[in-house]
Amino acid sequence: MNKIFYILLIAVTLGSCSSYQKALKYDVATKMYDAGKYTKAIRLFEQIAPSYRGKPAAEKMFYMFAQSYYKTKQHYLAGYQFDSFTSSYPRSEKAEEAAFLAAESYSKLSPRFSLDQVDTNKAIDKLQSFIDRYPDSQYLPQANVLVKDLREKLEKKGFEIAKQYHTIGEWSRDYGAAIKAFDNFLADYPGTPFKEKALYYRFDSAYLLAINSIESKKQERLNFAKTAYASLVKFNESSEYKADADKKLASIEKQLQQFSN
Repeated sequence: MNKIFYILLIAVTLGSCSSYQKALKYDVATKMYDAGKYTKAIRLFEQIAPSYRGKPAAEKMFYMFAQSYYKTKQHYLAGYQFDSFTSSYPRSEKAEEAAFLAAESYSKLSPRFSLDQVDTNKAIDKLQSFIDRYPDSQYLPQANVLVKDLREKLEKKGFEIAKQYHTIGEWSRDYGAAIKAFDNFLADYPGTPFKEKALYYRFDSAYLLAINSIESKKQERLNFAKTAYASLVKFNESSEYKADADKKLASIEKQLQQFSN
């Protein structure tokens, strides 16, 4: 009987020591956080986080944990932790801030436009979800700017892809693919800041396709090039490309006269 009592006493003592150690680590981690020593705080938060879930101090601890990742620019982990925080504590006074910082953290993972844009699309979805959920948020102006910048990155990638077809056409003499690519780009991004450039290269592609066509298709393609010119000028009568476009239009008109004669 005494042996069982001592075993239980040792177990309780060890358990108390463990709880004391966790509480001590929590206090030290909080002090590290308050002192701006986020890397040291992270090491301690990582050790105690699993055992703190569901406890009264958990909300504050997980907020500090997420902020520590954010402050050390560990964007993926910060986004994940802020997401987890908003899911676990939707009524927290920090929930709105955490939702914004989660979305912002994902936006920082967005690569340069020439690379795969999976993370860019994910960030836009997160930001749009935040905007829809908190339409009166103090973070709304920042969220809108981030969405605008990310969408422009997608638009730039789309424009550059279309322009590549134009470049390929210079040696292949097949500008049909370029015209289609610019048509798709303009349909996908009607308000893009690259619209004027896209309209010019669409016209240029149509012009080059027409003048390099066989006779049986030339008249139709010259007329199409004229409509592409009209779209450019309608969008901006003072386009920086107008002088070049006007010269090409004159060439188009001259060649069309041959068909009239």
